[in-house]
Amino acid sequence: MIKIEIPTPDLTITERQQQRTEDQPEIKPIYGFIDFHLIPRDKGGIFLFYNINDELLFVGKARKLRQRIKKHFEDNVSPIKSHRDEVYKIEVCIVDDPMDREIYETYIINKLHAKYNVDKVFFR
Repeated sequence: MIKIEIPTPDLTITERQQQRTEDQPEIKPIYGFIDFHLIPRDKGGIFLFYNINDELLFVGKARKLRQRIKKHFEDNVSPIKSHRDEVYKIEVCIVDDPMDREIYETYIINKLHAKYNVDKVFFR
C-alpha cells in the first residue's frame, strides 16, 4: 500500500485590508487578496482554496504558482469563476516534481472532497 502525506503549506494568505502608512503605495485588492506578491513567482506546487468556514473549495497545481493562482481570479474559464467571492484563504505548498504535484492534487481532491473540482474526482 502506498502512503501519501498531504504536504504542510509553505505559505497561507487570507483576505485582508491593507493597513497603509503614508509612504506605502496602495495595493489594489483582487477579490480581497493583497498578498499575491508573497507567492513564489517561479516555483511549482499545489494550491488549495478555502472558504471562511475552512471548507476546501478547490485544489490545483501549477508550474508557476503566482501566475496560475492569479489567473483563477481573472480568467473566464476558471472552474471557480462563479465562486471567487467564496475564497477566503489560499494555502500554497511548494512541490518541485511535476509527477508529485499530479499525485498530491488528485489525492487531496479525493481525500478532502474539494467542492468545485470536477476533474480527477472519484468520490461522487
